[in-house]
Amino acid sequence: MRTAIVIPARYGSTRLPAKPLLRSTGKYLIQHVYEQACRSRRARYVMVATDDTRIAAAVESFGGNYVLTRADHASGTDRVAEVAEHLDVDIVINVQGDEPEIDPEAIDLLPELLEDDPRSPMATLATPIRSLEQWRDPNCVKVVCDDEGRAMYFSRAPIPHVRDGEPDLSATPPRLLQHLGVYAYRRDFLLQLAATPPTPLESLEKLEQLRALAIGSRIRVGIVANSSCGVDTLADYEGFVRRFRQQRRSLAA
Repeated sequence: MRTAIVIPARYGSTRLPAKPLLRSTGKYLIQHVYEQACRSRRARYVMVATDDTRIAAAVESFGGNYVLTRADHASGTDRVAEVAEHLDVDIVINVQGDEPEIDPEAIDLLPELLEDDPRSPMATLATPIRSLEQWRDPNCVKVVCDDEGRAMYFSRAPIPHVRDGEPDLSATPPRLLQHLGVYAYRRDFLLQLAATPPTPLESLEKLEQLRALAIGSRIRVGIVANSSCGVDTLADYEGFVRRFRQQRRSLAA
């Protein structure tokens, strides 16, 4: 199926303003994300969706594709949907603009999930939770799946609740799953979803993927071994820079 990757990027992040333009590695943060996305085997197009001319200029400087969007979008999904209106593709993948270490093979798993499950209009990824601290952390979004690998619910709360004792972190298949914020949509469904008002559960949890479940749609969930480290804070970015420099030293050795 014809696939495009759209990377929403905005300048005014609350916790780390101007995040896409951070450049301690010699490359913009958005450039790292773009280059990882370009390593996908499945994507016909890769582009950045932004409402900020400074980000657009940065993308242009490294030869990337970008689309200038409206400035009034409430979420990255809405920004991606604006771009999708003008794309002649079957699947649109939303890769967050703060994921410089995202695995291209994980990206490629998403359209495969939709090909294998024609009844699901949307797919996402999860990874096993490896500590009770992570399971209890509201910043770690959890997902519970049915036996066919479709999402039953997403929450910031520790789900599934374990009534007796402690949860088994070594269970096979894993039952404690961290949701990873990368999505694939069938194009028409993405446009429908963006046109649907926020739902009550979505507003309570502040998780926009709950909108799809609330309107009765299926979300196929693929399990990957590890999560990439997104950049939400300056400490996150500094950690990425250290790993990037260490990798370069290792390759040069």
